[in-house]
Amino acid sequence: MKRRVLAANWKMNNGPTAAKSFMEEFLPSYKPRDDQSVIIFPSAIALPAVVSSIAGRKDVTAGVQNIYWAEKGAFTGELSAPMASDGGASTILVGHSERRHVFGETDAQCAKKCFAAHKANLRFMLCVGETIEQREAGQTESLVKRQLREGLSQTPNLISADFMIAYEPVWAIGTGLTASAADASAIHGVLRTELRQMIGTRTDEIPILYGGSVNPANAAGLLAAEDIDGLLVGGASVEAASWLKIVQA
Repeated sequence: MKRRVLAANWKMNNGPTAAKSFMEEFLPSYKPRDDQSVIIFPSAIALPAVVSSIAGRKDVTAGVQNIYWAEKGAFTGELSAPMASDGGASTILVGHSERRHVFGETDAQCAKKCFAAHKANLRFMLCVGETIEQREAGQTESLVKRQLREGLSQTPNLISADFMIAYEPVWAIGTGLTASAADASAIHGVLRTELRQMIGTRTDEIPILYGGSVNPANAAGLLAAEDIDGLLVGGASVEAASWLKIVQA
Protein backbone atom coordinates (compact mmCIF):
# COMPACT_ATOMS: atom_id res chain seq x y z
CA MET A 1 0.00 0.00 0.00
CA LYS A 2 1.41 3.39 -1.04
CA ARG A 3 1.56 5.77 1.89
CA ARG A 4 0.29 9.27 1.26
CA VAL A 5 2.78 12.04 1.99
CA LEU A 6 2.03 15.29 3.81
CA ALA A 7 4.89 17.78 3.53
CA ALA A 8 5.21 21.11 5.36
CA ASN A 9 7.33 23.76 3.66
CA TRP A 10 7.89 26.47 6.25
CA LYS A 11 9.77 28.67 3.77
CA MET A 12 11.47 31.59 5.63
CA ASN A 13 9.44 31.13 8.80
CA ASN A 14 9.94 29.46 12.19
CA GLY A 15 13.49 29.90 13.46
CA PRO A 16 14.94 27.42 15.98
CA THR A 17 12.86 28.63 18.93
CA ALA A 18 9.59 28.68 16.98
CA ALA A 19 10.42 25.32 15.39
CA LYS A 20 10.91 23.74 18.81
CA SER A 21 7.60 25.16 20.04
CA PHE A 22 5.82 23.97 16.90
CA MET A 23 7.05 20.41 17.29
CA GLU A 24 6.22 20.38 21.00
CA GLU A 25 2.63 21.31 20.13
CA PHE A 26 2.26 19.13 17.04
CA LEU A 27 3.87 15.79 17.87
CA PRO A 28 1.90 14.84 21.01
CA SER A 29 -1.36 15.42 19.10
CA TYR A 30 -0.35 13.55 15.95
CA LYS A 31 -0.41 9.78 16.29
CA PRO A 32 1.50 7.62 13.78
CA ARG A 33 -0.52 6.27 10.86
CA ASP A 34 0.31 3.23 8.75
CA ASP A 35 -1.02 4.89 5.62
CA GLN A 36 0.74 8.26 5.91
CA SER A 37 4.14 9.85 6.33
CA VAL A 38 4.92 13.45 7.28
CA ILE A 39 7.89 15.56 6.17
CA ILE A 40 8.85 18.89 7.71
CA PHE A 41 10.95 21.26 5.58
CA PRO A 42 12.22 23.93 8.02
CA SER A 43 14.78 26.60 7.26
CA ALA A 44 18.32 25.23 7.41
CA ILE A 45 19.00 27.02 10.69
CA ALA A 46 15.96 25.35 12.30
CA LEU A 47 16.76 21.85 11.01
CA PRO A 48 18.53 20.71 14.22
CA ALA A 49 15.52 21.69 16.34
CA VAL A 50 13.19 19.64 14.14
CA VAL A 51 15.53 16.66 13.89
CA SER A 52 16.05 16.45 17.65
CA SER A 53 12.31 16.64 18.28
CA ILE A 54 11.44 13.68 16.03
CA ALA A 55 13.98 11.25 17.47
CA GLY A 56 12.21 7.91 17.76
CA ARG A 57 9.44 8.83 15.32
CA LYS A 58 9.81 6.94 12.03
CA ASP A 59 6.61 8.41 10.59
CA VAL A 60 7.84 12.02 10.72
CA THR A 61 11.04 13.06 8.96
CA ALA A 62 12.88 16.29 8.23
CA GLY A 63 14.16 17.80 5.00
CA VAL A 64 15.77 20.94 3.66
CA GLN A 65 14.25 23.45 1.28
CA ASN A 66 17.24 23.79 -1.06
CA ILE A 67 20.78 22.60 -1.72
CA TYR A 68 23.67 23.52 -3.98
CA TRP A 69 24.93 20.77 -6.28
CA ALA A 70 28.61 20.85 -5.27
CA GLU A 71 29.67 18.74 -2.29
CA LYS A 72 31.82 21.50 -0.79
CA GLY A 73 33.77 24.60 -1.76
CA ALA A 74 33.77 28.38 -1.89
CA PHE A 75 30.00 28.87 -2.19
CA THR A 76 29.14 31.29 0.59
CA GLY A 77 25.65 30.85 1.97
CA GLU A 78 25.00 27.50 0.29
CA LEU A 79 24.24 24.06 1.71
CA SER A 80 25.40 20.79 0.16
CA ALA A 81 23.54 17.48 0.09
CA PRO A 82 26.16 15.75 2.30
CA MET A 83 25.86 18.59 4.82
CA ALA A 84 22.07 18.25 4.82
CA SER A 85 22.39 14.52 5.39
CA ASP A 86 24.88 15.06 8.21
CA GLY A 87 22.39 17.46 9.79
CA GLY A 88 19.68 14.81 9.85
CA ALA A 89 17.71 15.64 6.70
CA SER A 90 16.34 12.75 4.70
CA THR A 91 14.65 14.66 1.87
CA ILE A 92 15.63 17.56 -0.38
CA LEU A 93 13.08 19.94 -1.89
CA VAL A 94 14.14 20.83 -5.45
CA GLY A 95 12.78 23.41 -7.87
CA HIS A 96 10.07 24.98 -5.71
CA SER A 97 8.33 27.71 -7.68
CA GLU A 98 9.86 30.42 -5.49
CA ARG A 99 13.33 29.03 -6.19
CA ARG A 100 12.54 29.11 -9.90
CA HIS A 101 10.73 32.44 -10.16
CA VAL A 102 12.28 34.51 -7.36
CA PHE A 103 15.84 33.20 -7.58
CA GLY A 104 15.95 32.25 -11.25
CA GLU A 105 16.58 28.53 -10.81
CA THR A 106 16.56 26.67 -14.12
CA ASP A 107 15.62 23.14 -15.13
CA ALA A 108 19.33 22.42 -15.67
CA GLN A 109 20.15 23.55 -12.13
CA CYS A 110 17.28 21.47 -10.75
CA ALA A 111 18.72 18.45 -12.56
CA LYS A 112 22.08 19.01 -10.87
CA LYS A 113 20.42 19.27 -7.46
CA CYS A 114 18.41 16.08 -7.98
CA PHE A 115 21.60 14.26 -8.92
CA ALA A 116 23.45 15.69 -5.91
CA ALA A 117 20.69 14.51 -3.58
CA HIS A 118 20.65 11.05 -5.16
CA LYS A 119 24.44 10.80 -4.92
CA ALA A 120 24.22 11.58 -1.20
CA ASN A 121 21.61 8.80 -0.77
CA LEU A 122 18.89 11.32 -0.01
CA ARG A 123 15.34 11.32 -1.29
CA PHE A 124 14.35 14.36 -3.34
CA MET A 125 11.03 16.00 -4.20
CA LEU A 126 11.11 17.67 -7.63
CA CYS A 127 8.57 20.47 -8.02
CA VAL A 128 6.97 21.37 -11.36
CA GLY A 129 4.26 23.83 -12.30
CA GLU A 130 3.08 26.57 -14.63
CA THR A 131 2.52 30.33 -14.39
CA ILE A 132 -0.92 31.80 -15.06
CA GLU A 133 0.31 33.06 -18.45
CA GLN A 134 1.47 29.58 -19.42
CA ARG A 135 -1.80 28.07 -18.21
CA GLU A 136 -3.91 30.52 -20.22
CA ALA A 137 -1.77 29.81 -23.29
CA GLY A 138 -2.53 26.10 -23.00
CA GLN A 139 1.09 25.21 -22.20
CA THR A 140 0.58 23.46 -18.84
CA GLU A 141 0.93 19.86 -19.99
CA SER A 142 3.96 20.40 -22.22
CA LEU A 143 5.64 22.54 -19.57
CA VAL A 144 5.28 20.14 -16.65
CA LYS A 145 6.37 17.21 -18.82
CA ARG A 146 9.48 19.14 -19.86
CA GLN A 147 10.27 20.16 -16.27
CA LEU A 148 9.84 16.53 -15.19
CA ARG A 149 12.10 15.07 -17.85
CA GLU A 150 14.78 17.74 -17.61
CA GLY A 151 14.75 17.72 -13.81
CA LEU A 152 15.36 13.96 -13.74
CA SER A 153 17.73 13.93 -16.72
CA GLN A 154 20.96 13.69 -14.71
CA THR A 155 19.81 11.20 -12.08
CA PRO A 156 21.07 7.71 -12.92
CA ASN A 157 19.12 4.54 -12.15
CA LEU A 158 15.71 6.22 -11.98
CA ILE A 159 14.22 2.77 -11.61
CA SER A 160 15.69 2.57 -8.10
CA ALA A 161 16.11 6.27 -7.23
CA ASP A 162 14.21 7.51 -4.17
CA PHE A 163 12.20 10.53 -5.27
CA MET A 164 8.80 12.21 -5.32
CA ILE A 165 7.15 14.77 -7.57
CA ALA A 166 5.13 17.80 -6.50
CA TYR A 167 2.81 19.65 -8.87
CA GLU A 168 2.47 23.22 -7.70
CA PRO A 169 0.95 25.69 -10.15
CA VAL A 170 2.82 28.96 -9.70
CA TRP A 171 -0.39 30.97 -9.85
CA ALA A 172 -1.67 29.16 -6.75
CA ILE A 173 1.40 29.64 -4.55
CA GLY A 174 0.57 31.99 -1.70
CA THR A 175 -2.27 33.64 -3.64
CA GLY A 176 -5.22 31.95 -2.00
CA LEU A 177 -6.13 30.47 -5.37
CA THR A 178 -6.16 26.68 -5.59
CA ALA A 179 -6.45 24.37 -8.56
CA SER A 180 -9.69 22.42 -8.39
CA ALA A 181 -9.33 18.82 -7.31
CA ALA A 182 -10.31 17.77 -10.84
CA ASP A 183 -7.76 20.07 -12.51
CA ALA A 184 -4.98 18.98 -10.14
CA SER A 185 -5.91 15.33 -10.64
CA ALA A 186 -5.73 15.75 -14.42
CA ILE A 187 -2.20 17.16 -14.32
CA HIS A 188 -1.13 14.47 -11.87
CA GLY A 189 -2.39 11.96 -14.42
CA VAL A 190 -0.27 13.62 -17.11
CA LEU A 191 2.79 13.43 -14.89
CA ARG A 192 2.18 9.79 -14.01
CA THR A 193 1.76 8.88 -17.68
CA GLU A 194 5.00 10.66 -18.51
CA LEU A 195 6.79 8.95 -15.65
CA ARG A 196 5.49 5.58 -16.80
CA GLN A 197 7.18 6.14 -20.15
CA MET A 198 10.42 6.80 -18.29
CA ILE A 199 10.46 4.13 -15.57
CA GLY A 200 7.64 1.70 -16.36
CA THR A 201 5.44 0.12 -13.72
CA ARG A 202 7.58 1.45 -10.87
CA THR A 203 5.79 4.73 -11.52
CA ASP A 204 2.92 3.55 -9.34
CA GLU A 205 5.28 3.64 -6.33
CA ILE A 206 6.23 7.31 -6.86
CA PRO A 207 4.17 9.77 -4.78
CA ILE A 208 2.91 12.79 -6.71
CA LEU A 209 1.87 15.61 -4.37
CA TYR A 210 -0.18 18.73 -4.98
CA GLY A 211 0.89 22.12 -3.65
CA GLY A 212 -0.69 25.54 -3.98
CA SER A 213 -2.68 27.41 -1.30
CA VAL A 214 -3.58 24.17 0.48
CA ASN A 215 -5.41 24.79 3.76
CA PRO A 216 -7.48 22.85 6.32
CA ALA A 217 -10.67 23.57 4.38
CA ASN A 218 -9.57 22.11 1.02
CA ALA A 219 -7.07 19.43 2.09
CA ALA A 220 -9.53 16.53 2.33
CA GLY A 221 -11.05 17.24 -1.07
CA LEU A 222 -7.65 17.35 -2.74
CA LEU A 223 -6.49 14.17 -1.02
CA ALA A 224 -9.61 12.34 -2.19
CA ALA A 225 -8.92 13.13 -5.85
CA GLU A 226 -7.51 10.48 -8.16
CA ASP A 227 -3.72 10.42 -8.61
CA ILE A 228 -3.09 12.90 -5.75
CA ASP A 229 -0.84 11.05 -3.31
CA GLY A 230 -0.27 13.85 -0.83
CA LEU A 231 0.13 17.57 -0.28
CA LEU A 232 3.01 20.05 -0.19
CA VAL A 233 1.79 22.82 2.10
CA GLY A 234 3.27 26.28 2.56
CA GLY A 235 1.66 29.02 4.65
CA ALA A 236 -0.92 26.74 6.28
CA SER A 237 1.87 24.53 7.66
CA VAL A 238 3.62 27.27 9.64
CA GLU A 239 1.25 27.09 12.62
CA ALA A 240 0.96 23.75 14.44
CA ALA A 241 -2.83 23.92 14.88
CA SER A 242 -3.43 24.47 11.16
CA TRP A 243 -0.93 21.79 10.17
CA LEU A 244 -2.51 19.29 12.52
CA LYS A 245 -5.90 19.75 10.85
CA ILE A 246 -4.34 19.13 7.44
CA VAL A 247 -2.50 15.93 8.38
CA GLN A 248 -5.68 14.64 10.01
CA ALA A 249 -7.82 15.43 6.95
